[in-house]
Amino acid sequence: MKHDHRGRFARQTSGALTAMALLLSLGLPAEAADKLTYFTWSGYELPDFHKAFDAAHPDSIDISVFGDDDDAFTKVKAGFRPDVAHPCYDKIARWNKEGLLQPIETARIKNWDSIFPVFRNLLDIQAGDGKVWMVPWDWGNTSILYRTDLVKDPEKSWNLLWDKQYAGRIATIDAVHDTPVVAALLAGVSPFDMTPEQLDKVADKLREQRPLVSAYTTDMTSVEQSLASGQLVAAMTWNASAVALKKQGVPVEFMKPKEGMLTWACGFVMLKDAKNIDLAYDFINSRLEAESGKALIENYGYGASTTSAFAAVPQDELENLQLPSDPETMLKSTVFTGPMKQNDDLAKMFEKVKAGG
Repeated sequence: MKHDHRGRFARQTSGALTAMALLLSLGLPAEAADKLTYFTWSGYELPDFHKAFDAAHPDSIDISVFGDDDDAFTKVKAGFRPDVAHPCYDKIARWNKEGLLQPIETARIKNWDSIFPVFRNLLDIQAGDGKVWMVPWDWGNTSILYRTDLVKDPEKSWNLLWDKQYAGRIATIDAVHDTPVVAALLAGVSPFDMTPEQLDKVADKLREQRPLVSAYTTDMTSVEQSLASGQLVAAMTWNASAVALKKQGVPVEFMKPKEGMLTWACGFVMLKDAKNIDLAYDFINSRLEAESGKALIENYGYGASTTSAFAAVPQDELENLQLPSDPETMLKSTVFTGPMKQNDDLAKMFEKVKAGG
């Protein structure tokens, strides 16, 4: 959120009780609930993002949050069944392989045509015959956010997160599609399809970084606080952390590394056994309103998937947020996070390295 993740959100907020837990606490039968269940990144549950849904269906949404979409996948695979979930593009094939999704009819998505073609045409979301597996909603970048007063004129490179002079004052994102992808770029390996030998090269690069890192985390609130205090001088973050710290007056820059920022795209999927189909379509439609995308851009500095959302934001504000008005511009100069063929092997290796192996 990206992402925010791409775990891709910059603000850790507490999730709502699930509908079932709430009903049980009141001594009511679970089947009394007729609410849409939505499973999303922490920070993506804000009512500003679905005002039209709340107006049409007051008190009809129940939200649970996850730290990153590997965590979400694990919970859904284990039996948690929301109606709508919010994974990122690089995970869609994986969810599909497990038979977790049902196709979404684009004819029922009223603003489908206002989604930028670069996202509408993503290969792994196509379900054939006017149907898709995911409705793209948000996109953004992963890069290095650093203190300009504490790191003087660094080389514009991901190597800053491997710089020994800042040992113990560096943090990186605890997600397979972030830190290992960057390690692969620095090792000269394609992050999206690698041989066992190339996987070993990436492991070596991650081992080189491990003693320098103070935290592997998706908790961007704590990362922002540590950057603000000077405890951290550089961290891998998403756009929203740069926006938040600049608003606080902290001297930071969101780097454009020569190897390329990462760009991610995420969106809404409907679970195979979703019980509230009509509510799900109403919810997705409310999220694609221009007002919703405008709130996403202005609150967090992430890109919305629709041209109408960008049209609603003044050009000078987009420039201040370092967002191009056409994401295709961004995608030409960044590394787009797509499906990783060795995702599971990479995940196991990353866990082993973090544990000291």
